[in-house]
Amino acid sequence: MNLEDEPRQMSRQLEFPWMDRGEAPTDPWSDESSTAKQRNELSGEDRLMERVLAPPNMKAALRRVKRNRGGPGVDGMTVDELLPYLWEHWEKIKSSLLDGSYKPSPVKRQEIPKSGGGIRELGIPTVLDRCIQQALLQVLQPQFAPTFSDHSYGFRPGRSAHGAIRASQQ
Repeated sequence: MNLEDEPRQMSRQLEFPWMDRGEAPTDPWSDESSTAKQRNELSGEDRLMERVLAPPNMKAALRRVKRNRGGPGVDGMTVDELLPYLWEHWEKIKSSLLDGSYKPSPVKRQEIPKSGGGIRELGIPTVLDRCIQQALLQVLQPQFAPTFSDHSYGFRPGRSAHGAIRASQQ
């Protein structure tokens, strides 16, 4: 597959097969199951989690995790195995996230050599946990980033330790 075909291939992969197979008519990643009345009765935390789990956000998170590639976590699941896994287990995963019972998997420890000698430990979450983390980031970052100081450089998009050093030198 060449680079021009990748976005089309990705969009085909993100179209969930249960929509076209004549099975249950509802999309497990849709908001159709919640009525407007139910949504109005939800707490702010519940509405936030519904935004995190909304189909467009989850699909974007899945695309990002796939694009980043990365190795499997402790469960051995690769990014290519994630979508089929979600097809099969989405309702249970979504329910556990909404009711607060979801437990992330342990992080796999990987030692990698440093260029100057020695080793560095790297933590590798499972691809499912990375997808959920990405979905959370996509909802929370736009909400909180504007409240950060212009002088804050830690773990912010487009900022780095080098930028922090340059700013402190000025």
